[in-house]
Amino acid sequence: MTTTKISDQVRGKTIRLTWTDGPTKGTAQDHMFHVDGTVEWHAAGGDKKEKPASGDSGNKAAKKAERPAYAGVKITDDVCLISYLSQSGYTLTVTLNFSDGTTVGVASNEKTWVPVKGTFEALK
Repeated sequence: MTTTKISDQVRGKTIRLTWTDGPTKGTAQDHMFHVDGTVEWHAAGGDKKEKPASGDSGNKAAKKAERPAYAGVKITDDVCLISYLSQSGYTLTVTLNFSDGTTVGVASNEKTWVPVKGTFEALK
């Protein structure tokens, strides 16, 4: 990934994305956009600690939360583009419109491209 300055609109913030359309419609996730350029997420209001996979003896690697690098690009004073590639092979790319609290974008992998839509709020 090329190095670009991460927008202050998201860097160091936790943002709750609530999906109104797309494969995760009706769900919400809290995304922590760390200042080091990594992002982690979990179900809104859920446990932040990863649980060991079924049949796993609880090794340290299984408990470590995924934190891929993210892009956070300021488009205007009210709009930011975010994108990240998860270990599952899915990329989430969305715009955050801070003037009305809406988000729109795509979730994609090597086989699919699915539009997503929702709302968001900055938690901190």
